Amino acid sequence: MNVLAGVIWHYWLAVPLVGGGILLCIGTLVGYLQKVSATRYPKR
Repeated sequence: MNVLAGVIWHYWLAVPLVGGGILLCIGTLVGYLQKVSATRYPKR
């Protein structure tokens, strides 16, 4: 029974880790695009 509980815990632990990784990648991409666009089109 302990092995089954370990497998279930492992899968539930992977869900927030993958979600956090995806959000981190999206945030990095958005920040990069904002930084690049700010130098290309400066505010007047």
